[in-house]
Amino acid sequence: MNFSPGLRLGPYELLERIGSGGMGEVYRAQDTRLNRVVAVKVLLGTVAEGSGADPGLLRRFEQEARTLAALNHPNILAVHDIGTYAGAAYLVSEFLEGETLRAKLNSGPLPVRRAIEYALGIADGLAAGHSKGVVHRDIKPANIFLTRDGRIKILDFGLAKLVTPGGGVENVETLLTREDGTAAGTVLGTVGYMSPEQVRGEPAAATSDIFSFGAVFYEMLSGKRAFKRDSAAETMTAILREEPPELASAGWNGPPALQRIVERCLEKNPERRFQSASDLSFAIESVSGLGSGVSSGTAVASAKKKPGMRTVAWMAAVIALCMMGVGGWWLGRKMSSNPVPVFKQVTFQSGSIPAARFTRDGDTVVYAGQFDMESMQIYSMRPGNLQPVRVDVPSAMLLAVSRSDQMLASMDPQIATTYMTGTLAEVPVTGGAPRLLKDNVLSADYAPDGKAIAATRYLEGKCRLEFPLGKMLYETSGYLDYVRVSPDGKTVAFAEHDIVGDDRGWVTVADNSGKVRRLTKQYDSLQGLAWRPDGSEIWFTSSAAGTGVTLSSVGLSGKVRDILAVPGTVWLEDIAANGQLLLTSVSELGRITAFDGATGEVTPNLLELNETSMVSDVSRDGKAMVYEEDDEPTEGQYHVLYRKTDGSPPLMLGVGTGPQLSPDGKTVAALLFGTPMKIVFYPLGTGESRTLGMSQVVTATNILWFPDGRRLAVMGAEEGKAQRTYVVNVENGVAEAVGPEGFQVAAISPDGKRLVGAIPAAGDSSASDPRSGVTGSPAIVDLTTNEVNPVTGMVAGERIVAWSPDGAGLLLESFDKKKATITRVDLATAKKTLVKQVDTGGQGAGGWSVLWLAADEKSYVLFQIAQTGTLWTVDGVK
Repeated sequence: MNFSPGLRLGPYELLERIGSGGMGEVYRAQDTRLNRVVAVKVLLGTVAEGSGADPGLLRRFEQEARTLAALNHPNILAVHDIGTYAGAAYLVSEFLEGETLRAKLNSGPLPVRRAIEYALGIADGLAAGHSKGVVHRDIKPANIFLTRDGRIKILDFGLAKLVTPGGGVENVETLLTREDGTAAGTVLGTVGYMSPEQVRGEPAAATSDIFSFGAVFYEMLSGKRAFKRDSAAETMTAILREEPPELASAGWNGPPALQRIVERCLEKNPERRFQSASDLSFAIESVSGLGSGVSSGTAVASAKKKPGMRTVAWMAAVIALCMMGVGGWWLGRKMSSNPVPVFKQVTFQSGSIPAARFTRDGDTVVYAGQFDMESMQIYSMRPGNLQPVRVDVPSAMLLAVSRSDQMLASMDPQIATTYMTGTLAEVPVTGGAPRLLKDNVLSADYAPDGKAIAATRYLEGKCRLEFPLGKMLYETSGYLDYVRVSPDGKTVAFAEHDIVGDDRGWVTVADNSGKVRRLTKQYDSLQGLAWRPDGSEIWFTSSAAGTGVTLSSVGLSGKVRDILAVPGTVWLEDIAANGQLLLTSVSELGRITAFDGATGEVTPNLLELNETSMVSDVSRDGKAMVYEEDDEPTEGQYHVLYRKTDGSPPLMLGVGTGPQLSPDGKTVAALLFGTPMKIVFYPLGTGESRTLGMSQVVTATNILWFPDGRRLAVMGAEEGKAQRTYVVNVENGVAEAVGPEGFQVAAISPDGKRLVGAIPAAGDSSASDPRSGVTGSPAIVDLTTNEVNPVTGMVAGERIVAWSPDGAGLLLESFDKKKATITRVDLATAKKTLVKQVDTGGQGAGGWSVLWLAADEKSYVLFQIAQTGTLWTVDGVK
């Protein structure tokens, strides 16, 4: 088959050939479904040979290519799609602009700091692949790409295995004829980076990639290849028997510790190398500060940015370095002129810590915590002590601490995914009876006098800022949190989010007259905000697409400066009068359990999700699900994936949020972030995706299919108005408001004539987050008569999950510490019957669960997520 520009491979139109080599040809192409530029690699070789292709090999190619597509890591080239055309297999990936590391090294060695930065990116990508059981097998400079914005991308991850018959080791003859990225037929490029076991024809494990990495790292530091000889045979002999010259012999004068790291990577015996790419990355991090004249007692964190890696492992590294006498950890590349920050761990319990504050003297930390599946409580702790003191108040969420050591708390808080609401109360830091102030409060803070209070509340379907209480300064159909009053009492700063259930947002301020200004751009995640003690700046923690978390500041003029780049997920909680910071590091873990009612088979760990994955819908037969993944957003959009519950690899559909399966199981609908927001439809079979505007609706939080598949119920809002429910025609996007204002839909009757949901009580809009269920006054809206009738028989804590198949009742979901329960309430009699009860095993502190029940009321899918946090004080940040 002759491939050339203009040819269409399904939805992909080839535009121009941009490369070729032993594995195939690469084209720049246009994805006509999503209107984006992609790269299409047409694979040559046994798997892709037309009529002579082995169907088994083609199936293996498809299965393993799906595994590659699921890697989804910022340092690995993203695979979007696979297919075959005229007997040739092809892969579709993201299109990159920049140059290969091979081209970069043609100009000589790299500066030590730059080499370290690249090495950390490569190691992280390898660690992600290895964690999924995928070995690259061909790490070399030509397979490392440097994008124009400075990111590292590993190319062709696992493709060597995909195009090798039987998946065995690739033979030396094949490797000798590979292109190395410089000229066709260059023979020493790949051979020079092979591991000894590859040279001997043995299977290549993860440690083989680490050897190849060592050869690449050696070349980045020295500018010379570790094993280059005059012929391929001599090069392979050197790999088996010789050691490369020490870096110092090439004129390199960097830290000796890096030489030792390279040497360990290049050990002939695989067992003597680093046994994981994660260990390798940590080793490089621990000495990375030595490359620019920094004293040997200081370690510099890498510039790698991983917003989705919400683990406390990096904090363990801080502790280890402190035990070694380091005394601090330098985080971020823009801090070379600042003192080295010193981190001290405050809490050691395993549980969720959603909020914390310093007391007036700065020597005590007060925080809200949920541990051992108990209710939310408030604790106090003096840094250096190991035992917290529980404050004598009922279940509450901490909101603020005054200079007179009074507290503002949210009593009996109702937890959603991105915020909590409850009754605002004041209570002494030492404990006592709370004085109740206002209902439906999300966030609050004291003015400097300790008397006036600023708060955000849900009223009449909107979130409003009040300062003082009762005086509205601003309102939105989104939500407002992290309210902080300036030290002079004249300005209120807060995090503004336009979409309920999503933490993207701006740093916004309002003065006493009600003048409101957004000071920053919209970040993809904004959590944590506090005034600098002198009132000159607002400090906040945020992340943008493709970056890690950054501690930044903004003045009232709108000038933003980045202060500290941190790995993992970290929130700013407070700043003491002496400048000491209080931070929370956050870790989340999700899992899915599937049960097949026909066979009785339980899959207890179907999918270990990272914290950024969120299951949105399950098919009526319980055999498939759709979920979103925001570990590495694409231009601010999350990824939408479809996966069967039999354990087969996921299918990446595109981008969006809140995906929902159509009644016939052939289409997935999702929301696209933007102004205005749109709906995107992804076919699960043949066909192309399409997007749909929603006439007057500009923001939306979730969607539900009508049984006829021709309409969607959308929870959204018009410009300047409160959220409510709309019925949207899937063909033309015409949206019609239904039900009373503020009505939040939860389920649709089997005949499509009634909607059930809730009218938020006193404006409580937590119902607009589909993962927190419906609160307020449950009601049914009849679309034929426009009548609104109350639902009886429900109690607090129950969530409407579906209409019963006969249309006569509702299925309600509730959770206690160890069980998820589905009950049916009869709409005529309010009588309840047990349908299903599932042992959750205790989802852990700060956790929550969602149970999807299949139509047979036997099969189910259980999604669980648990959150843990650790408090840290930080000195030395300016």
